[in-house]
Amino acid sequence: MKRALWALAAGAVLFAGSTALAQRQGGRGFGGGSNAPIKPNLPYDGRFTFVRLRYTPPIAYQTQRVPWSHDYPEGEENMLKILNEISGVEPRVEQSNIIALEDPEICKYPVAYMCEPGRNFYVTDDAAKNMRAYLQKGGFLIIDDFRYYDWENFEEQMLRILPEARALDVPPSDPIFHSFFEIDPGNVPNYYDRTAGGRPIFRGIYENNDPRKRMMVMIAYNTDVSEYWEWSGTGLKPMDESNEAFKLGVNWFMYGLTH
Repeated sequence: MKRALWALAAGAVLFAGSTALAQRQGGRGFGGGSNAPIKPNLPYDGRFTFVRLRYTPPIAYQTQRVPWSHDYPEGEENMLKILNEISGVEPRVEQSNIIALEDPEICKYPVAYMCEPGRNFYVTDDAAKNMRAYLQKGGFLIIDDFRYYDWENFEEQMLRILPEARALDVPPSDPIFHSFFEIDPGNVPNYYDRTAGGRPIFRGIYENNDPRKRMMVMIAYNTDVSEYWEWSGTGLKPMDESNEAFKLGVNWFMYGLTH
């Protein structure tokens, strides 16, 4: 049944992606999103909403082609279509919300997504305090799209949020790879150049650094999963690779909503 639903959902995204491609080709920066203006946040109504985190260094809110906004809005729009088609979550598919790390509003949302926290990523004291409270209260953070050479700064900033945290390699047996689809992380493609970039790396931060407990932070680095979401249906990448990226995303959100 899941396979049949998945095929239908993939077809919907392929159609949406091919239609949108003609509208987005002109003047678009690779990986930078379509340069569409950021919409005002949807008011909270209890339904699942895709939340993208905005972080330091300070950049004008309406500015595009900056790290935290990469793949916006097509990445989340396509991911939400898939999640809506194959699950009972019934997410708000019209758009995502963007919330700053310092904003207590984040505590209304069970899952948050953060893109490309590279070498310039910095967590302020207020952001560290706010995100620590979010994670300790049960929030789940997905981090995607940064390379192995940015790990040192990323780890330093995460320790400002959770000073005792240890990022552990996530084994194939971890529930996050089995929360909806059965996923072998060894089969997940690397969006970056395979020769130069190597394999995707998945690490997690768990409560009390115990992998038997709830994962609070899912870290996908040395790859860019949401880039597959953004460009699905355009022919830029093979369909089977995009399918694996969508399946991984579905598992992330389902895990965050059920743990």
